[in-house]
Amino acid sequence: MNNGFLRVAAANPELKVADTRGNAAAIIDIIKKAAAEGVELLVFPELCITAYTCGDLFLQKTLLDGAQSALKLIAESTKNRNILVYTGLPVRAGGKLYNCAAAAFGGKVIGVTPKIHLPEYGEFNELRYFSSGKNACGTVMVAGENVPFGSFTVNLRGVSVGAEICEDLWAQRAPSNSAALVTVNLSASSETAGKAKKRRTLVKSRSLRFAGAYIYADAGRGESSTDLVFSGHSIIAEEGEIIAENKPFENKPFTVADIDTEKLAFSRMRNNVFGGESENGGVCVICEESENGKNNGGDKKADLRRYVSRLPFVPECGDEEQAELILRIQAEGLMKRLKHTGAKKAVLGVSGGLDSALALLVCLRAFDGLNKQRKDLIAVSMPGFGTSDETAANALLLAKESRADYRIIDIKSSVTAHLKDIGHDLNVRDAAYENAQARMRTMILMDIANGENGIAVGTGDLSEAALGWCTYNGDHMSMYGVNSSVPKTLVKYLVKYEAERIGGKTRTALTGVLNTEISPELLPAKDGKIAQKTEEIIGSFELNDFFLYHAVFEGGSPQKTLLYAAAAFGGKPEDYAEPLAKFYRRFFASQFKRSCCPDGVKATYSLSPRGDWRMPSDASVELWLGERWE
Repeated sequence: MNNGFLRVAAANPELKVADTRGNAAAIIDIIKKAAAEGVELLVFPELCITAYTCGDLFLQKTLLDGAQSALKLIAESTKNRNILVYTGLPVRAGGKLYNCAAAAFGGKVIGVTPKIHLPEYGEFNELRYFSSGKNACGTVMVAGENVPFGSFTVNLRGVSVGAEICEDLWAQRAPSNSAALVTVNLSASSETAGKAKKRRTLVKSRSLRFAGAYIYADAGRGESSTDLVFSGHSIIAEEGEIIAENKPFENKPFTVADIDTEKLAFSRMRNNVFGGESENGGVCVICEESENGKNNGGDKKADLRRYVSRLPFVPECGDEEQAELILRIQAEGLMKRLKHTGAKKAVLGVSGGLDSALALLVCLRAFDGLNKQRKDLIAVSMPGFGTSDETAANALLLAKESRADYRIIDIKSSVTAHLKDIGHDLNVRDAAYENAQARMRTMILMDIANGENGIAVGTGDLSEAALGWCTYNGDHMSMYGVNSSVPKTLVKYLVKYEAERIGGKTRTALTGVLNTEISPELLPAKDGKIAQKTEEIIGSFELNDFFLYHAVFEGGSPQKTLLYAAAAFGGKPEDYAEPLAKFYRRFFASQFKRSCCPDGVKATYSLSPRGDWRMPSDASVELWLGERWE
């Protein structure tokens, strides 16, 4: 396991009913191939050693003895491979027969978990053969080993693994619990129309509920087709998201994914509602790693087996419901603030850029929701030394189409007078030169709001707050920030969504905004064009948002974040080391701005000290900068 990743797989062997020798050979062949790919946890379907559809043959001694012999061979195949394997078989114990999941590691069986919920409806009649393992506790003799029998947890190099079987997932009270970070399910779920969708929903919800990973291995080809068909639908989910899947009848021998166990542990620590290992009520078996089989020949640094989105904050393509929800949350927050304060108007600075465009769109939704006249929205354009012809035109067209009270206040003369008052040379274009413009704009908005019995609506986004890309007590401050939890990549997505939804001249205006270079426009324009380009200074917003998501909100280490970056953007992890270091420096240095941020609704994630993030303003970044890719 490298950087907290555990490579897991759900297997789909082609079986023969009651052929334990042949099935063992098929299972062992997959074990060898999976181990060669670096798989550390491999899960087979329910009763795979015999096949699930044996019927009354389950009561035959010959079949049961054959299953034991096959299990012994399977267990021996794990020797020197450092792979934990779960296989399904019928097991006799105390004069009863149980449908079981046997765990094997290091060449031997290490424990057996019996199925608790036995289906007795429709095509399923397991009570005809098996007893429930609800009260099973103690040991059982299998494959020549006396091993734990009942509920137990396997400690696989620091990661807790628990098992359940098929119907245990569908039952109202599943036997697995919060103790195991990873839960495996050996299943034989027959395929019928619409059932795959239900499986996906169940697996995703189980992994989300316990902030863990869930590996669901379903029976496939080779099962009896007398009355049923099995599709081999296997699913690997992590905290509510499917990260790998063998779709029905896809018939891959095994499906591989790298589970991020560090991220799951981070989620559990953050949620602080999960108990310790002792809550499972059973034994904890520790798997000792063998030097001979270390890493099983797999290199997870070079080949991360999971999908990693380049835009983790942005909804999947076509997810209009998510876009509508975010915009509604933003608008509802502003509506509440307007009603609570009794504000007659809202005052907004419109620059012709992305953030102010989104803020304007949110204000319009809020005004429509409150049945307020749009003329009570005061949209103020404040051209300064760096305002380009393009952004000025965007601001004018957008404000005109919104039917807001549009005002233009040129700040160049007032800023010039201010700089002269403080003895600042106008030819020295430093931080004071730039920030004086941002603070002048904020003062204008605040004063108009006071004079009009309104509130000044902030436009700053989550990415700018993370990077400190805002002027302290300038655009950093407002009376209510509608974009405070919306990162730049999501701002762009939402503006594009609204452009398509609204259409007309508003679409034309928003398209102009989307096509304009991102800039604070604080340095003089060149021939009417933008001279100061944000991403040339602080780096790509796509990459910075990616770092924000994985390094801050997912708790990833620098090495983990670099590995994810390479998987998402291509290249080698070390290619992103310097941009990540730059992100960390900016993030740590700008905490003082976040410590006194204005109110703003949380629509996605938040860096508010009243919300998702609390951090000393003088914390050292050295430890994070010192962790290099190796």
